[in-house]
Amino acid sequence: MNALSSLSRAMLLGFLRDKASVFFTILFPLMFLLLFGVLLQDPGVSKSDVVQIGAVPIVDQMPADARARIGEVAALTKSTDREDALAKVRTGDIDAVVEQTGDTVVLHYSAADQVRAGSVRGVFDSLIMSANTADRPPKYSLDSRQVEDASLKPIQYLTPGLLGWAVAMGATFGAAMTLVTWRQKKILRRLRLSPAPTGAVVAARVGVSVGLALVQTAIFIGVAMTPYFGLTLSPFWWMSIPLVIAGTLAFLSVGLLAGGVAKTAEGASGIANLVVLPMAFLSGAFFPMEGAPSWLQAVSQVMPLRYLNEGMIDVMVRGQGPSAVLMEMGVLLGFTAVVSIIVVKVFRWDDV
Repeated sequence: MNALSSLSRAMLLGFLRDKASVFFTILFPLMFLLLFGVLLQDPGVSKSDVVQIGAVPIVDQMPADARARIGEVAALTKSTDREDALAKVRTGDIDAVVEQTGDTVVLHYSAADQVRAGSVRGVFDSLIMSANTADRPPKYSLDSRQVEDASLKPIQYLTPGLLGWAVAMGATFGAAMTLVTWRQKKILRRLRLSPAPTGAVVAARVGVSVGLALVQTAIFIGVAMTPYFGLTLSPFWWMSIPLVIAGTLAFLSVGLLAGGVAKTAEGASGIANLVVLPMAFLSGAFFPMEGAPSWLQAVSQVMPLRYLNEGMIDVMVRGQGPSAVLMEMGVLLGFTAVVSIIVVKVFRWDDV
């Protein structure tokens, strides 16, 4: 029993002293419990913006109580300009356009946002089912059409988000781990004492991170464009290059901050995970943030991955021009500037 007690105590202390084990065993799962708990605790009702073109009898003739229930989940507005409304669906300004031909309700949606598209289709599926309850055989049918070319494959919408995530992970972890490792091995101290100016050290780190991100971009696009996947690039896809550079700088600053605060590689990895991983969910890629608590939506607005993903989708999928992503690039560069100021304050050439 003494041997068992001693070994158990030694193993427990060894576990508690290993910060990486503690983080990934306890804190990491707890982080996702808190994240999903907040997102799903009281999601509220996320309304879909739907434009009605012309007369849609199945909507216009709804009883007042049914219209009120629909109004809780979909904000319906009327328009006579069909082409303008469809263009707004393509650019993501509204969620869908609805019109009716005979007994067929036609719903136009954008495949670029699968979450919102699924939500609005669910609303009108429910509406059609309710209307058909009083008719035997069923009278109405729903025809769902995506506004983009129907030949486009799912890879068209997966590539921008996955590429943005890869850039974020590569820039953050690369900078954080390199900074801590070099500090522990006294490489930073030697660089400080060498004739090489500080600006050259920083420029080298930035150049390597940007170069790797561009290689990632080329690989992602090259693989996605193979006949097997069939990615089709929009005319302004090349705007993804400056967008990737801006995103790399933003996440590089996050990595340098993590590496500047942490004293060990395990600690830097834990901080980087704690900061970067929640962005995948708070960027709106998996959950529509419109239904999240207001304070969580505010947090999402300062997450750089949100702007990187939105910009990539705009120029790679929606075919928007260069001016469409200027705001996203500005936010990413502004984020970089703010975090870089903090990095300068916490940066250490040597362990203390």
